[in-house]
Amino acid sequence: MRLTFALLLVVLHAPLDAAERPNVVVVFVDDMGWADFSCFGNEDVETQHVDRLAREGLRFEQFYVNSPICSPSRTALSTGQYPQRWRINSYLAHRKLNEARGVAQWLDPKAPMLARFLREAGYATGHFGKWHMGGQRDVGEAPLITEYGFDESLTNFEGLGPRVLPLKDAYDGRPPQPHALGSDNLGRGPIVWQDRSVVTRSFTRAAVAFVKHAVDEKKPFYVNVWPDDVHSPFFPPKARSGDGSKRQLYEGVLDTMDEQLGELFDFVRENETLRDSTLILVCSDNGPEPGAGSAEPFRGHKTMLYEGGVRSPLVVWGPGLLDEDAVGTVNTQSVFSAVDLVPTLLSVTGTPLPDDVAFDGEPLPDVLLGKSDASRAQPLFFRRPPDRDAFYGDPDLPDLAARDGNWKLLCEYDGTGAELYDLANDRGETKNVAAANPDVVADLTRKVVKWHESLPPDNGATFKLPPRRRRN
Repeated sequence: MRLTFALLLVVLHAPLDAAERPNVVVVFVDDMGWADFSCFGNEDVETQHVDRLAREGLRFEQFYVNSPICSPSRTALSTGQYPQRWRINSYLAHRKLNEARGVAQWLDPKAPMLARFLREAGYATGHFGKWHMGGQRDVGEAPLITEYGFDESLTNFEGLGPRVLPLKDAYDGRPPQPHALGSDNLGRGPIVWQDRSVVTRSFTRAAVAFVKHAVDEKKPFYVNVWPDDVHSPFFPPKARSGDGSKRQLYEGVLDTMDEQLGELFDFVRENETLRDSTLILVCSDNGPEPGAGSAEPFRGHKTMLYEGGVRSPLVVWGPGLLDEDAVGTVNTQSVFSAVDLVPTLLSVTGTPLPDDVAFDGEPLPDVLLGKSDASRAQPLFFRRPPDRDAFYGDPDLPDLAARDGNWKLLCEYDGTGAELYDLANDRGETKNVAAANPDVVADLTRKVVKWHESLPPDNGATFKLPPRRRRN
């Protein structure tokens, strides 16, 4: 079999010259459903800027994040490892609630970080947007974002360092209200207050300025742009508030986010050098909140291990990097996840894979660049957040899940209560075929329970959600 150039990089660990290294931009949207981009089926909002990326790039329909809630999902994308290895098992909240759930207060800076690997290889690295891996509520002593391998950062109320905090304007005659969740009391960096409807623009413009500086320095760049405005509370511009219903407010922030991200996309596209050397990835950190985004045709929402909670839209753009035959197409076959993106992007950028790190992800450069429709070789495993056993009206959500080939299994911590779905024929998870496939159930149950027991435990089996804490 002929080895592609990208695969040779993995085999030989041969770094590229700085001038040959592609730039990477990762846009990680907060709480957006699989079907919310119009190129994935949204008929109510035209996300024209992301759609253009899809037309000029490649869409993936079987891409997963590794948790149905934000902090662990972001940890997986950053480290290439299951977030449970670092005890980031649910959204990071205030100190007592983190302790009650058996969750770390912040991501250990010793964790393997894609940004750090790339910076050590000569990349300029910047993070602009939501962080939520430490430094929130009353946890003010968490490491700064720059301690994880980033040269520069600008975040919101879920991280430390320079940050933009939002003001919520309901256009009801009252002054805009701050939305800081205690971040304004933590110090550890300058704060700028800004209308919530334009916070994403602050992140995109900071990213553009960072990219310009990297270009001037003749350095390749890796940039995170992680907008949070699609997470509730929803405060779009007045002209996009619609009738004020939850769904229309959500559509308004989605449309506005797409427009503001378009400034960054257009900047890269209109620069001939950047256009041919930059890879842009756009996806969501988990499924949508009920009544806001849409995961149709999938079952479930954020916090759930059903497809609607963990399957994410993925758009990859890079005219000078993608296979020409893949441009404008849809990959419906490749099954892979956020943990796979870390070794994959190391491969694509010609950065040697570290010998002392055991990634849970697998390098799939040919898949990402449209040269193959292969999938990761190992099953994907999931564990629910410890505080999400009963949520959004479901009294008993599955604790564990596994995806292997076309099979999807869900079960309790001890392997009981198995549900099995054939996603090739039932991607909405409507027909439990566990009884007809006992061998498959036994095999996947054994594997996912073994995986679960190999990881640091949390308090999911005993945690009871306090009555006043029903939403994050």
